Amino acid sequence: MRTIDEVHVVPLGYEHDRILQPVRKHDADVVYLLTENGGQNRLTPYQEALVEELESDGRRIRFREVDLEDLYDVLAVVTTVAAEHDDDVVRVNVSSGGKLAAIGSAIACMATAATAYYVHVEEHVPDLEATPRTRGMTTDEVLPSYPIEAVSRDQVAILDYLAEENTAAYTAKKSDLIAFAEEAGLSFMMDADPANDKAKFALLNANVIDPLVEDGYIDVRSVGRQKQIELTETGENVLHAFRHKL
Repeated sequence: MRTIDEVHVVPLGYEHDRILQPVRKHDADVVYLLTENGGQNRLTPYQEALVEELESDGRRIRFREVDLEDLYDVLAVVTTVAAEHDDDVVRVNVSSGGKLAAIGSAIACMATAATAYYVHVEEHVPDLEATPRTRGMTTDEVLPSYPIEAVSRDQVAILDYLAEENTAAYTAKKSDLIAFAEEAGLSFMMDADPANDKAKFALLNANVIDPLVEDGYIDVRSVGRQKQIELTETGENVLHAFRHKL
C-alpha cells in the first residue's frame, strides 16, 4: 500500500527559520521550493545554507521556478503541485514569500485540498543581503479555508481551445466549441447525450459560456447572426493557473 507523504510548498523569499522550522516540526518528506527564474543559481548564501540543511535532514527537495511577483504564476504552480500530490498531505507556507506569492498560495489552497499556514516569527531583521528577513519561530498558524469553486476541466479545455485556435484572421464561434466538445469528449456534452443542435447549444451556454462570461474569462460578440467567442486577459491568466486539469 502506498505511503502518504507530508509535502510542503514554500515560496523561497528572504527567509530561513520561517521555512526550516515548520518543515522540521511537521517532519515533511518532500519540500517544493518555489524560486525566481534562475532557481538555484540565484540563491543568497543563507538560502543555500537552508537548502543544505533541508537536504541533510534527508528530505526530498524539488525546485520549481516561478515569478513570485505574479499571482497567477504562483497560483498555477501551487495548484499543479497539489494536483500531483492529491493523495498526500500538502501544506503551503504563505509567509515565506512576498505579498503576491502569499495571495496566490492562499487562493491555490482554497481551490484545492492543500492547507495554508502562516509562520509567526520572534524577530524581524532588516539586512536582507547578509541575513534572512526574520529570525526564529513562535508558532505556525493554520489559516481558515474558504473553498472557492475552481473552473471545471471542461471549462479549462474550452479556454485552452480558444487560446490555441483564435487568431487575428479567425475567431471561434459557438458551433466550433460544440464540435470541439464532441471531438474531445467533454463531459458536459457526452454525459447529457443531447438529441439535437438546439439541446447542444443549451448545454454549451449553461455549462461553459454563461459561467465564463459571468466570471469575465471570455467575451461573446455578435457578428451578424453568429456569436464569436474571445478569451479575455483574465481568462488567459486563469487558463495558466488551472491548465494542469488538462
